[in-house]
Amino acid sequence: MHEGCNGNFATGREIVRKLRAMGFSAMALPQPLRLICEACGQVFVMQTCEDRCSQCGLTYGVTPCHAQDPAAVRAAGPADALD
Repeated sequence: MHEGCNGNFATGREIVRKLRAMGFSAMALPQPLRLICEACGQVFVMQTCEDRCSQCGLTYGVTPCHAQDPAAVRAAGPADALD
C-alpha cells in the first residue's frame, strides 16, 4: 500500500478502509489463514485481505505485505459499521 510494508495502522478499521481505497479487499491471501473469531470464538478461514467470520460476520483485515502472518490480522468491526 503506499507506505510500503512500513505503514502503521492503529485499528483493523483503518486497515480495511485502506484496503478498500486501494482495491485490495478481495485480493487472495498467499495461503488461507485459520483464525478464531474474537467475537464469537468460531474457527474460520480467512482467504482474502478483507474477510468475515462465517458465524457472526465480524470483519477482519490484513495488509498484503503481512498477509502470511496471522498475528497481523486485525478485527475491524461488524460489516454494517464499515460500509
